[in-house]
Amino acid sequence: MAEKIAAIAAEIGRRLEENGLTISCAESCTGGLLTSTLTDVPGSSAYLTGSVVSYTNEVKARILGVPEESLAACGAVSEPVARAMAEGIRALMRTDLGVGITGIAGPGGGTADKPVGLVYIAVSSTSGTEVSENRFLGTRLENKRASVEKALWMTVDMIRSIS
Repeated sequence: MAEKIAAIAAEIGRRLEENGLTISCAESCTGGLLTSTLTDVPGSSAYLTGSVVSYTNEVKARILGVPEESLAACGAVSEPVARAMAEGIRALMRTDLGVGITGIAGPGGGTADKPVGLVYIAVSSTSGTEVSENRFLGTRLENKRASVEKALWMTVDMIRSIS
């Protein structure tokens, strides 16, 4: 799986560079794993501008501009929050693409409505924002890795749609 993820990250890097595009990330449950994966590609500083690990609602609101109303009404693990994270990081870092990830990696923290493994991933660009609701069934680390892989594939799709 690690080789597959590395290959996707390398493809993203190649496509971003070829098209003169930049990317930034806002991560919650993945704790920076997506950004780390992107920076594993040599030369990633040409297209990756930065990231924010927004583990708390306060950071989501204050740094990324996630509306406090969305956090109160829907909770941090929700489609509106993932969307706002992706759009917020893109605006903050002034990049062509922004990725937002929020979820419950486990093993605790889940509820009947929001079980462990529920992760929302959003990718934003000038052409719009796509959000995916995911239900991963692994351990904490497996859920984090699955989230990163899904975010990478969504990013590939977004790059294809704008280039």
